[in-house]
Amino acid sequence: MIYFTPFRDAAYAQAGIAHPRTGYFASRSAPLGQVPAEVVIATFFNFNPALVRRAIPSVWQVTTPERVLAARLAAADQSLRAAWADDVAGAVVQEAAALARRAAESVTGQLPGRPLFAAHATLPWPDEPHLVLWHAQTLLREYRGDVHVALLLAEGLDGLGALITHAATRAIPAEALRTTRAWTEPEWDAGVARLQAEGWLAEGPDLTLSESGRARRQRIEQRTDELAAGAYDAIGADGTAMLTELATALSARVMIPELGFPAQLASRYAKTG
Repeated sequence: MIYFTPFRDAAYAQAGIAHPRTGYFASRSAPLGQVPAEVVIATFFNFNPALVRRAIPSVWQVTTPERVLAARLAAADQSLRAAWADDVAGAVVQEAAALARRAAESVTGQLPGRPLFAAHATLPWPDEPHLVLWHAQTLLREYRGDVHVALLLAEGLDGLGALITHAATRAIPAEALRTTRAWTEPEWDAGVARLQAEGWLAEGPDLTLSESGRARRQRIEQRTDELAAGAYDAIGADGTAMLTELATALSARVMIPELGFPAQLASRYAKTG
């Protein structure tokens, strides 16, 4: 939600950040501290390194991680209050927050190999239920995401290769992935040719996974889910089902055009928060 909210840009501007993409890199990496671009390239994984270097570390000349984190929390607060109105502190949000927090806190000791999760896990918990829920879901997202990156690398995919094979599943348009991650058309086309030669993609003009590529992508996704599932052991099957039900309904109220969210695009990112 925080990457699509219409309240994001104004909050980051108050922290001294003028460009939305800079705000994205600064806000998500801020828990790591003032790290160099190379650390952000490594942990964020699929962005063109040149795009990262335009934002990091120069952003830390105009602001601080503390100011950016405060701005991000303020934008989340404003967004959820706008989406949930009088229900923002209601029983549904409170129950979802309690379940998500219990799940997230249960794995805060599982830090090795999860750098972004580990950094976010050092942040203090907010007090209000809607922000507790948002922070818990952010932790769970990064907990899953760090493992996903490791498994992509283990299968021989770099960041560009991960995007191309994702696009080949038809889950999201290739052009959306290419442009939002700032890869040029020649870079993308070279990546497609490389993945075809490696057997990930079927031959031909259409971007399609080969049979073996489809099996390998499915293996990555399944193993990622398996390694992320431990967070939900703390709330059990019934708690997980309840959290899913509550959070699905709450998410639907966030992703609506009336609030300025690009609902169709945002819904594609629901799996990872």
